[in-house]
Amino acid sequence: MTDSPAKRFYDRISHAYDMIADGGEHVARERGLELLSVKTGESVLEIGFGTGHSLVTLVEAVGDEGSVTGIDISSGMRDVAMKRLNEAGQSHRVKLIAQETPPLPFDDEAFDAIVMSFTLELFPTETIPEVLRECRRVLKPSGRIGLVSMATLEDGESESVLERTYVWMHTHFPHIVDCQPIPLEQLVIETGFRIDAQERIDLFTMPVAIVVAGIS
Repeated sequence: MTDSPAKRFYDRISHAYDMIADGGEHVARERGLELLSVKTGESVLEIGFGTGHSLVTLVEAVGDEGSVTGIDISSGMRDVAMKRLNEAGQSHRVKLIAQETPPLPFDDEAFDAIVMSFTLELFPTETIPEVLRECRRVLKPSGRIGLVSMATLEDGESESVLERTYVWMHTHFPHIVDCQPIPLEQLVIETGFRIDAQERIDLFTMPVAIVVAGIS
């Protein structure tokens, strides 16, 4: 596994991540899971599982007949997530992989659903379409993907001071502010998905897009 700057960064902050970021993210993340509506018996992949909050929800949703797999670049995040799963008595029901993506190390049409929350916007802009194409590849034809992401402004929306500052920080100090607002809905459609549900919410005055999409 490549010891990239991103891996080192998330390994370093893994034990403090919830205090740093999760206070605001959890509302959007939980709404994304509600819209995705994972069912009993489904096979689910979470890309960028972080500290494991969604994994606990997902393993409860799929039940004994389903399966949950997670992949994340950070072995530190994997350890924190496994501790959370252990505390929930669910660690034996989840497979966690610490590995850089893309590509995804899974067979074609392996999953009923994919979850990605505040992860897609961490990839370099030129890599995002490849990530989404890999998601299409490992989804079953009837599968769906649930995405939550910091989003670019829609027509008529005004840029807040915080968003302007955030974008400036990402442009000039990407090693500190590594994520970026992205045109999520546009990217999803351009890579061959069909949007089935979408919402937008504000996170500290910055827009967050929530999308559930199937394969066109």
